[in-house]
Amino acid sequence: MNILVINWQDIKNKFAGGAEVHLFEIFKRIVAKGHKVTLLSCRIKELPKTEIVDGIEVIRIGNRSFFNWFVPLFYFFKLKKENFDIIIDDINKIPFFTPLYVRNKPLLCISHHFFGKTIFKQVNIFSGLYVYISEILMDLVYKKHPFVVVSESTLKEFLSRGYPKENFEIVYNALDHTKFPFERREKFPRPTITYFGRLKKYKSIEQLFYAFQKVKQIISDAQLFVIGRGDHEPDLRKLAEELGISQDVTFWGYVDEEQKIELLSKSHCVVNTSIKEGWGITNLESNACGTLVISANVEGLRDSVKDGLSGLLYEFGNIDDLANKIISVLIDKELFDRLSDGAIEWARNFSWDISANKMIEIIERVIKDFEKQR
Repeated sequence: MNILVINWQDIKNKFAGGAEVHLFEIFKRIVAKGHKVTLLSCRIKELPKTEIVDGIEVIRIGNRSFFNWFVPLFYFFKLKKENFDIIIDDINKIPFFTPLYVRNKPLLCISHHFFGKTIFKQVNIFSGLYVYISEILMDLVYKKHPFVVVSESTLKEFLSRGYPKENFEIVYNALDHTKFPFERREKFPRPTITYFGRLKKYKSIEQLFYAFQKVKQIISDAQLFVIGRGDHEPDLRKLAEELGISQDVTFWGYVDEEQKIELLSKSHCVVNTSIKEGWGITNLESNACGTLVISANVEGLRDSVKDGLSGLLYEFGNIDDLANKIISVLIDKELFDRLSDGAIEWARNFSWDISANKMIEIIERVIKDFEKQR
């Protein structure tokens, strides 16, 4: 098959996140099975206009702010004449509205989640309205087309907006089992709580800082690690100073794969405070390192954390609940051991190889259905 994928960013973009990991982990495996994949994404000055990444031909055009306006023009003048068997619209924030101009090819859409009103926690009112209105318009354009989503929560979101269930398949975010230990390893001498992910406002990381201040009152030698980078870091550093916990908070910034696995493996627990996610790959990665996760009980995250097996869910915004759950896993050895073992058991269920094979089956079916309807 010759496949065209459209996504705002590619995996080498500094703003890449879970959506890009999902895309590349799956489609590089599809390439390895003998298929051709081309990715159209936005251009940033640090990266070349074209290159091969993990076997995927990446074409970068336009810029990050207005990439969605470049897509239909580039498709019409450059890509429409190419012999693609299917077009895949990987929707992330602003949709490309491909159903309006992809008419003579089968179309499959991928979505991780709607932002809805949560977008206003991250951007200014004007940018937020742009995303919010685009998602409303999306309901008018995409409802008749087949979709892949990454979790039950995302599926429920679509169904609540009137999309037909028969158009949907779930292809989970997963893990490369060759990269993770899937075993418990020795922990840091000090009780260590870790946040792992992008430092963005909507991730609500300040909840962990407030909870950590309460944890310190009970477990005085506890420390907090923050792994990741983002524009919310200055605010978090300032908050740590204001709360009097800065001496026990370490900002690691970007870490490579080897250091990431070491830090996650040696942490006692990982905490995910985001207000909303499509899934939560970082939760699975932590589990695959033998580390339990305490996560907000919100859409997406409640799918990637098996409450009582791979970790615990807390009520989003309830700082006391979060602090108490952190304290409980740090002082209750039986609970800690049970959840740490369960984390490994849970993570073993998710494999990129399985997800890639399912994606191939869906793509082949969409192509076949399109041919029948012509």
